Amino acid sequence: MASPGHAHEPAATGAVTELDEAAVGSVNFETSCSPEVKQQFNRAIALLHSFWFAAAIDTFDLVLAADPKCAMAEWGKAMAHWGNPLGNNRAKALLKRGAEAVARARTLPTGSTRERDYVEAVAALYAGFETTPDKTRSVAFEKAMETLVGSYPQDSEAAIFYAMALNGSADLTDKTYAQPLRAAKILEAAFAAQPNHPGVAHYIIHSYDVPSLAIHALPAAKQYAGIAPAAPHALHMPSHTFTRLGYWQESIDTNLRSADAALAAGSPAEALHALDYMVYAYLQTAQDAAALTELARAVEVFAQVTASDPYLVAGAFAAAAVPTRYALERGDWIAATQVPVVKSPAPFIDAIVHFAHGIGAARSNNAAVAQQAVEDLKVAESKLAKNAYWAGRVSIQRHVVEAWLSFANGAFDQAVELMNKAVALERGSEKSAISPGPLAPAREQLGELLLELKRPNEALIAFAEAVEKEAGRFRGLYGAAVAADAAGKPAQAKAYFSRLLEICAKADSDRSELIHARSYLQQAAN
Repeated sequence: MASPGHAHEPAATGAVTELDEAAVGSVNFETSCSPEVKQQFNRAIALLHSFWFAAAIDTFDLVLAADPKCAMAEWGKAMAHWGNPLGNNRAKALLKRGAEAVARARTLPTGSTRERDYVEAVAALYAGFETTPDKTRSVAFEKAMETLVGSYPQDSEAAIFYAMALNGSADLTDKTYAQPLRAAKILEAAFAAQPNHPGVAHYIIHSYDVPSLAIHALPAAKQYAGIAPAAPHALHMPSHTFTRLGYWQESIDTNLRSADAALAAGSPAEALHALDYMVYAYLQTAQDAAALTELARAVEVFAQVTASDPYLVAGAFAAAAVPTRYALERGDWIAATQVPVVKSPAPFIDAIVHFAHGIGAARSNNAAVAQQAVEDLKVAESKLAKNAYWAGRVSIQRHVVEAWLSFANGAFDQAVELMNKAVALERGSEKSAISPGPLAPAREQLGELLLELKRPNEALIAFAEAVEKEAGRFRGLYGAAVAADAAGKPAQAKAYFSRLLEICAKADSDRSELIHARSYLQQAAN
């Protein structure tokens, strides 16, 4: 995910002075700084925990204005300049600001060894940042925080920041979820003691942000937006859990609030992140007109994003993903070939558009465009050679396009083999927090391919796995229903069609799939 830092929000300093516990949550972080700045310092930490980094930096600056010797305020600024701990591709300019904050903190007196240990821990995030990958420094920070927690076991904030660090350095290909589960254990205990702490609720959601674990995050997800209702990211984060569980309307509602709050705070790229999650939910519920409105809004908002915006990666990802989703989720293959290129800061964002063009072209019998998309995906994959996770995600996309291209060319066995490779790759890792879900899950694509090949029993197995992995997805449910019907399993078909219509109760379009589902159920009832 993009690593946000100080976004220079208009009038941020004046605005944050008005925020209280009801707006941003309750934190109690003990320091040796002047007692007069305690409330401001705690407010800054609360903002930091909700990833409102610009406002946090402004508030730490207020602390320093009142107490210039408060080393922990410089520590806080260094934490804020690092931005989203789950991120990568951090801009060197932002890292330089963080390193400068560390240097200033080291020159100031600290009231205890504990505070010096905090400063040295955050310094690990910036050591050799010019040449050392973010991931390496993220792991070093996690180890430093583990040591700090061992030294100060009664320091609840140290434990919470350690849990955050565990999530930040976790390997997305580790299907045991060892680090997130370790973080969750720490956070669940803290949640019982501090139910109004923004960081605890926030990091619980991240700890359980995979389909098999998401249900455990639901209490925190339902509470977080109420803990910090002024923070744009706090309004967005519950949708991570809602998306994993297929709670589409809840995701729409909270992201509407988040996008509006982000725009009001002068952070258009952050608003785009919320719009991506929102459009994803609209499309699963066949609220296509609403999705189209937000697509147009995303284009307007992306035009406001500058090259120096610290949320640029997340904003650019959304700008490419939203029109791609709008085409692929509705099966509009021609529209997919026309998804516009986005000015992108990362090859995995370029790959989104290549994937749209490739799958759209392959499924609309435009072999030349599909083959070019395959070549473009290979280039993006090679550029990501040093980033195994994103190279793997692009490889999944390439295999899917190659499978459909093989199908179009009549090489049916090869098509199935390639699609099965995509499924195997997809099973090996989880999605990044930058995205609400795959642009076109490989399991669904395998199911659709097998349906085209008149192999409904195998297709049903693929769709059933897809629905279990990505709960409540429109194309997964519809495909499973069609496969079940073709396989002579009417009870399963009825159940899938019924679930689809239930999810689409607020549909504002009459997709052919919905017409089919209603007709099937009506005939089954007669």
